[in-house]
Amino acid sequence: MDTNLPVTSQPRIVIIGCGFAGLRLAKDLADSPVQVVVIDRNNYHNFQPLLYQVATGALEADSIAYPIRKIFAGQQNFFFRMADVERVDTGRNTVVTNIGEIRYDHLVVATGSLTNYFGLDSIERNAMQIKSIPNALNLRSYLFQNFEKALLTEDPAQRQALLNVVVVGGGPTGVEICGSLAEMRKDVLPQDYPELDLKQMEIYLVESGEEVLGPMSKDSQVQAKQYLEEMGIHVRLNMKAQRFESGKLYYSETEYIRTENLIWAAGVNGAAVEGLPEAAVARNKRINVDTVNRVLGFQNVYAIGDVANMVTEEMPRGYPMLAPVAIQQAEQLAANFKRLFQGEALKPFKYLNKGSMAIVGRNRAVVDLPGNKHFGGFFGWLTWLFVHLLTLVGFRNKVVTLVGWAISYFSSDKALRLIIRPYKRNDFKDDKGKSSAQHNASTPQYNPSVPTPTASVVGG
Repeated sequence: MDTNLPVTSQPRIVIIGCGFAGLRLAKDLADSPVQVVVIDRNNYHNFQPLLYQVATGALEADSIAYPIRKIFAGQQNFFFRMADVERVDTGRNTVVTNIGEIRYDHLVVATGSLTNYFGLDSIERNAMQIKSIPNALNLRSYLFQNFEKALLTEDPAQRQALLNVVVVGGGPTGVEICGSLAEMRKDVLPQDYPELDLKQMEIYLVESGEEVLGPMSKDSQVQAKQYLEEMGIHVRLNMKAQRFESGKLYYSETEYIRTENLIWAAGVNGAAVEGLPEAAVARNKRINVDTVNRVLGFQNVYAIGDVANMVTEEMPRGYPMLAPVAIQQAEQLAANFKRLFQGEALKPFKYLNKGSMAIVGRNRAVVDLPGNKHFGGFFGWLTWLFVHLLTLVGFRNKVVTLVGWAISYFSSDKALRLIIRPYKRNDFKDDKGKSSAQHNASTPQYNPSVPTPTASVVGG
């Protein structure tokens, strides 16, 4: 029991996950008379907003990750265990992990989110996602491997599929990776692949809604779409992906876009842990909490960040799954723990919206501020860079990222075009560790023996 954690008379707060929420909560409890135990499957904190830059070769992976133990060096009440959480046993106040059981007095679930494929099995099997550093490195390798294959094939249709990139999802992640790919097509790939006619490379942004950047202002939506189209990206609104097979993304029974490079950025589910009662978990796998982030039905179990589903009159669908929400919930919960230990009443969470932003490309970004204030262009781009640089963990990461951005800006180059570990799509493992073979064995398959109807083709 307790995986060699020191015995303590102080309350033990166990935090599952060291993303934005878990990290901030653990830091804010530094001076509290508690024992803080963080459990994470990785030994580093991952700055997710910049994953797309790792995927497109603009940044090194270790410039957006920072060792958890180094972050908390010197915090006397902090302990870390690298482990996979298998389930929680709320009856015994215990977290069951692959390295043993850990007892808690108070449990905080801060596990974040997982990719939501909306039941589209062929897309889940074959599309690329960007939720982790391994995802980003796999995507980078896969893209460049396909460019290498495009050099060798003599089949024009196959070459077109290897060059085309389709990004599904018009939120900030989809918009940002499309912009980065367009810049790579313009400035980087012609140097590396002079034998390829890169005018044939088409980049599509597919969005099922009526606009890109749905949560942002109308001004930002219009301006971002204009930026994307100026960069040569085909923006397809009101288009729903239906299946992906044989190098074709179908958006109807007969119509498709030819591509081998499908990047899925269309939605997320909460990453709820096993062991909580069904009533505590919403349909989107987020955990239902009250206004102090306490899981419904429990007095000592909490959830914060993306996984927390806090429904209020102001937010009938729950708070958005954004880093600022996660950080503010962590800060409020830390303050509430201090009130709890002092016998004071807990205060409800209130979100302070400080604005939102998205970058499209060099000198192109959109920013929304409270009070219906909007700006974009070069000043918006500088604002995006400053905020993200400020938010990165670790002085070294800030310096490395700034230098990398400066080199990319002045040289129009992205030097990290390395296929360090070749990626095979059939070797894909999901967030639960299943290989694609294991996954396919338990999910419905599209029957290749069923004839495919005559199809209309987009993109060659």
